[in-house]
Amino acid sequence: MLIAVDFDGTIVEHRYPEIGPEIPFAIQTLKMLQKEGHRLVLWSVREGKLLEDAVDFCRERGLEFYSVNSNYTEEQTDHQNFSRKLKADVFIDDRNVGGMLDWGSIYRIIHYRIKFADLIADALEERLGELEYQKIQKKSGKKGFLGKLFG
Repeated sequence: MLIAVDFDGTIVEHRYPEIGPEIPFAIQTLKMLQKEGHRLVLWSVREGKLLEDAVDFCRERGLEFYSVNSNYTEEQTDHQNFSRKLKADVFIDDRNVGGMLDWGSIYRIIHYRIKFADLIADALEERLGELEYQKIQKKSGKKGFLGKLFG
C-alpha cells in the first residue's frame, strides 16, 4: 500500500514550527510497515527548511520515505497547475474524524487489513467477554487469585 503520513501531531507532538517530542511507537510502527513492503509518503503542511527538518528528524531515527509531499519521488513539487491531492491507499493523520488512533491500532488495521469498525467491534467483544466472565465468577462464588489473597 501507499501510506501517507502526516508529521506534526502524528509522528511528533504538535509544536509547529518546532519539532515536538516523538509520539511513542510512531517511528517504530512506520518502520515495521515499511519492512512489510508498504511505501510511506511524508504528507505535511511543512515546506522548505521546516520540511527538511522533519525529514532529517525521521532519517536520524532510521525512517526514510518513498517520497515527500508528492505521489512519487520524481514528481515535480510545483503545484500551481494541478491538484496537490495524493493518491494514497491510506492516510494517517491526527486530523482524522474521531482523532488519532494509537499506533498499535493503526498497525493492526493496516497489517491485518481490517476496518476501523471491526477493530472497535473486536474491542467491545473482548470487553463484554471480560464482563461476562466476572458475572460468572460472582455467581459461582469462586474467587480469583487476588480475591483469595485479599478477600
